[in-house]
Amino acid sequence: MNMGTKAALSVEEYLHTSFPDLDKEYRDGMLVDRTLPDYLHSKTQRLLIVFFALLGRTIPLHVSPELRLKIRENRYLIPDISIFRGVEPSASVPDQPPFIAIEILSPDDQLPAVGEKLREYRAWGVKFAWLFDPHSKRMYTWDARLTEVPTLRIPELGLDVTPADVFES
Repeated sequence: MNMGTKAALSVEEYLHTSFPDLDKEYRDGMLVDRTLPDYLHSKTQRLLIVFFALLGRTIPLHVSPELRLKIRENRYLIPDISIFRGVEPSASVPDQPPFIAIEILSPDDQLPAVGEKLREYRAWGVKFAWLFDPHSKRMYTWDARLTEVPTLRIPELGLDVTPADVFES
């Protein structure tokens, strides 16, 4: 995650701006660059989207990659994947927390910055905040802190997500 640069944009302008490379986050008046994904990041993102989209055929889950979310006034974050449970969001920029927010590490990501993002998601009301490291094939969850886990569990859905589900060997 790169440091922010003072935004010359209001929130309204940010919400109507397309950036030439990768979408930026908006944090309290600062535009924040996101790290460029590499192939393993992209592949893991695709596998997760397919996994949850297929699951969405039997459970009401709605998968959205790279979706701007309004965490609070002047705070817009973009998880790699947002998964909503039940009804699909009706707003183009949802201001209600998704059921699951997923971040996938890119080579230039700094773990403390990604951990802070996961902490923010949980504080906002996201039930599950997960991190996938496609380079080491490790999975993490954020509860009170970042914790590596062998399986990501969603008890109310009777679902376990294992490395075999999202990382190709």
